[in-house]
Amino acid sequence: MQARMNNPATVLPEAMPAILGVLKAARKGGVPEATLELVHLRASQVNGCSYCVDAGVRSARKAGESAERLFAVAAWREAPYFTDAERAALALTESATRLSDRTDPVPDEIWDEAAKHYDEQQLAALILMIGVTNLFNRLNATTRQVAGAGW
Repeated sequence: MQARMNNPATVLPEAMPAILGVLKAARKGGVPEATLELVHLRASQVNGCSYCVDAGVRSARKAGESAERLFAVAAWREAPYFTDAERAALALTESATRLSDRTDPVPDEIWDEAAKHYDEQQLAALILMIGVTNLFNRLNATTRQVAGAGW
């Protein structure tokens, strides 16, 4: 596989600092780093972004995440490795990523469960992480960025 072009966020140099600024803000929102890594990985899996799945696993491993949990993210509902808070974040991730799958993209039950575990600042951080991940997924999948490139 070969990329169609360089990542658009690097082609337009003003874009990358702005995107990374959103990512930096999300990481300062009080959500555990491990949860943010899981959110990034799950959104990337849902979107089929091989570049981001690869990068997400590598980043999570570097941050100390276990292989066991990373292998199970795609089946988080059935896997015993996740806390209730992580499950709420993963459910929110899937809903906010699959916006067109239902008439109410993020049902109250999913939102309310996330709100049980995270305060407003943390919810903002999760939503920003989901959003910026989806942005990267779309940039990378559209331009066919190669998994493992740049690592």
